[in-house]
Amino acid sequence: MTMPLSARRLPYAPGVYRFRDDGGRVLYIGRATELRARVGSYWSGLKDRPRLRRMMPAVTAVEAVVCASVHEAAWLEHNLLTRRKPRWNRARGGQESTVHIGLDATAGSPGLKILYHPEPGCYGPYLGGGRARLALAGLHRIRPLAYTGTRLTGAERDLAAKRGVTPEDREPLAAQLAAVLARAPEALAAARSDLVALRERAAEGLQFELAAQIHEELEALEWISGPQRVSTLEPAEFRAAGWADGLLVLFTVRAGRLDEWTQRACPASRAARYLAATPEPWRDFAGQAAGLAAALRVPS
Repeated sequence: MTMPLSARRLPYAPGVYRFRDDGGRVLYIGRATELRARVGSYWSGLKDRPRLRRMMPAVTAVEAVVCASVHEAAWLEHNLLTRRKPRWNRARGGQESTVHIGLDATAGSPGLKILYHPEPGCYGPYLGGGRARLALAGLHRIRPLAYTGTRLTGAERDLAAKRGVTPEDREPLAAQLAAVLARAPEALAAARSDLVALRERAAEGLQFELAAQIHEELEALEWISGPQRVSTLEPAEFRAAGWADGLLVLFTVRAGRLDEWTQRACPASRAARYLAATPEPWRDFAGQAAGLAAALRVPS
């Protein structure tokens, strides 16, 4: 099989892709760290995925949406598969759990915690409890808010003393963690820099297991801090539209989650009302999606 020309027009960017057959039916939805490389692999490999090899002769069209981060791509894939599972996908919604992060700045039990149900003031949502726990371990390593509490055990007091942390550090540490979880650029850059420094120090001291652990925590921090808007805690309901070269792309957000993506031929005159109703913050996203859809379109 030869990779279609449209697949070669995909960007090297994170996103979600889907395959259609000649009847227009969606066969498969997937996500990618790099769309062109991932989609191209279906025509050059799949030796270890015989099930998908059987699907490929039916693929006649490739569609894709570029996302702001790998985490956003994961969320979009999750939402689309939760709403409707194509024939060749194995699981509805995927395998990753949904979690939130709570920040407790009280004197009795300060620290970060994983939440499986949202609470007032929490951060998220995030996909993947394992990644979220790794991120929290890395943040505790550099911003040990939990050691500023008033109910520490003897061992915890010893660790706090070793780290040079006292109850007076509780408010500034809580503020720094809140800024990281809110994706404030300076706070995120400082957190990354501190973890990188610890990783390099561990490697220089031949503590390779520790260095590897910190590297995983860094990657997890990148995951939870990556920009993503397709799943939020706000119960928003709207449609976002983009139009390019006679093609209308529509995204539907329900209860704060973008869970439907459609595209169809549409003249500019009919697309105008959809474009006018698109919220301003979503116009670039939808417009970019429409431009890519037009570039990938298979001529009739």
